[in-house]
Amino acid sequence: MSTTSIDLNADLGEGFGRWHLTDDEELLSVVTSANVACGFHAGDPVTMRRVCDRAAERGVRIGAQVSYRDLAGFGRRAMDVPVEELAAEVAYQVGALEVFARAAGTRVSYVKPHGALYNRVVHDEEQARAVVEGVLLAGGSLPVLGLPGSRFLESARRAGLPAVTEAFADRAYTEEGTLVPRSGEGAVITEADAVVERSLDMARSGRATSRTGREIAVRARSLCLHGDTPGAVDLARRVRARLESAGVRVEAFA
Repeated sequence: MSTTSIDLNADLGEGFGRWHLTDDEELLSVVTSANVACGFHAGDPVTMRRVCDRAAERGVRIGAQVSYRDLAGFGRRAMDVPVEELAAEVAYQVGALEVFARAAGTRVSYVKPHGALYNRVVHDEEQARAVVEGVLLAGGSLPVLGLPGSRFLESARRAGLPAVTEAFADRAYTEEGTLVPRSGEGAVITEADAVVERSLDMARSGRATSRTGREIAVRARSLCLHGDTPGAVDLARRVRARLESAGVRVEAFA
């Protein structure tokens, strides 16, 4: 498969009070979609409003980055949340962000799970259904962003939601096409040149090499660039420049 266009997304607004993890201002000058933390793993009202304002000014699409209620663990701890409760919490997060998006003259354009929830809904049908129910409860038919072949995207399609596939240039993959857990050795790829070239390969061929050396399919409409890694802004700029120099259009999916 030859991809002529790709969206670049990044997790933004991942701060709380005086603590800031991501360089939102600079990353918003590179990405086309912003996954904004909605307060459950990071983010607070002031941060959410600021990111929405800046994203709207730059024409960057705003996405609700929904999470388990785990502020202390940054949303990366496994949790068992009943379907009804999780659906309500997802809708709550989307609704909170929508207030600030509308105040900025735009709106929430899509939804993406974060951390432990993102990985859980790859295989867990019940939790995947709960997130989809939460998106529906929030109103409209927002696209959802997730891993190719996941239960989450399957559940979204059945519910009539646009399901958008995503790839990670700076994360190691298993042979099954899932992400190597962050606790695993080599889970995050930090060598900048490797990340840049992987980005181009993913965009043009929809392929990547797993941690074991096997070639796997990672066909995606959006490419995630993590904003919490060292040198994230410079790396994001290099990735975008490499894609555009190779003739790949960088544009939002929503």
